[in-house]
Amino acid sequence: MLTAARLGAAALSAALLTGVAAGPALADSPSPGATNAAVPDGLYGKGDPTYDGVWRQSLALTALTAAKVTPADSAVGWLTGQQCEDGGWPSYRAAGAACDAKTEDSNATAVAIQALVALGGHQPAVDKGVQWLRANQNADGSWPYNPGNPGDANSTGLAVNALFAARTDPAGVARPGTGGAAGKNAFEGLARFQLGCTAPADQRGAFAYQPDPTGALAPNTLASAQAALAAAGGHLPVATSVHADASPKALACADGSAPATIPHAESGEAVGAYLGAQLAAGDEHLTLTTPGADPKPDYTATAWAALALIQSGHPEQATDAVDWLEGQRDTWTKNGTDAAATASLLMVSQAAHRSTADLTGKLTALGPVPKGGAAAAEATPVKKKGDGMGQFWLIVVGLLVGIGGGLLLSLQRKRNPNL
Repeated sequence: MLTAARLGAAALSAALLTGVAAGPALADSPSPGATNAAVPDGLYGKGDPTYDGVWRQSLALTALTAAKVTPADSAVGWLTGQQCEDGGWPSYRAAGAACDAKTEDSNATAVAIQALVALGGHQPAVDKGVQWLRANQNADGSWPYNPGNPGDANSTGLAVNALFAARTDPAGVARPGTGGAAGKNAFEGLARFQLGCTAPADQRGAFAYQPDPTGALAPNTLASAQAALAAAGGHLPVATSVHADASPKALACADGSAPATIPHAESGEAVGAYLGAQLAAGDEHLTLTTPGADPKPDYTATAWAALALIQSGHPEQATDAVDWLEGQRDTWTKNGTDAAATASLLMVSQAAHRSTADLTGKLTALGPVPKGGAAAAEATPVKKKGDGMGQFWLIVVGLLVGIGGGLLLSLQRKRNPNL
């Protein structure tokens, strides 16, 4: 198992997003050097939160809020308490520990913003989070996992999701460039990772995680799935109101005249077409390929791909992928004990209008008893005031009716012995 130090910022970002290499896997089985931090009160999940505490809490709160469950104050308070004074969130900060700007990351900050927007009533924290994203955007429009590093598609996509959730136009979010020149905006930052018309036809629309040292882009399924929701103009939780019958439109490239960079207006459709083709070729799921390891199903990338297709108005194209994810539920969620995976699958099922009661119950059971909603009613049956007295008087009335009926029958028999 890789440690955070060995992974490095960029690799850790990708690993956290897969939910396979360094997210919940590290939380359940800490690697050498991990802190094995105790799970604090209010946090969803039972594993070590060192690498994914804010991530899994944000996903859980977003999913449960969409399920009409009102989370416990302790669950919401834990997430808001992780925010640093400058507005950013780290992956996890132990109770009482001081904030360290070097440990704050765009991924945790972006999902926390989306969770607080979904919950409502946390505008000051949301505004501070957005300001942190603005302050830590690169001049090329992208975001890195940790500030000061080169940007990547996954982190940039998550940041754009957060801006959409906070009703902030990504086209207007840009940092000044070198020498005071205008910097690139968030859409332009995302576009720099997307393969355009100069790529082979079967790769067009895909996103690379980062350019290689020569600047070349290579398709990456996780980066494509993660960036696709942002390209489609969405955020968590996904709720589509537009249903298109046709498949996503593949990028149209006229020989010698099409630009290498895909315009934002075509970005979501182009990556949707790429992901649709990848899902069809992979038995309706995406595959995680890690150097030195055998390929394996990538549940998280498949989930984000499904969410992006639904967001872009192509729910029919996501149907088989959703079926596959639901069929793999126990494996992916570790029988409902992995909070991040359970929350992710719940959001997919919600967006696809599937049955969600069981997943909602499993996720609820991984955290504190909620304040309201069906799950709360099941977890803590509420005895209405006066219920006991009501039952008492019902019994008394029943006895009186029985006694009265017996007396009436006795009198009738005395009057008429033949009865």
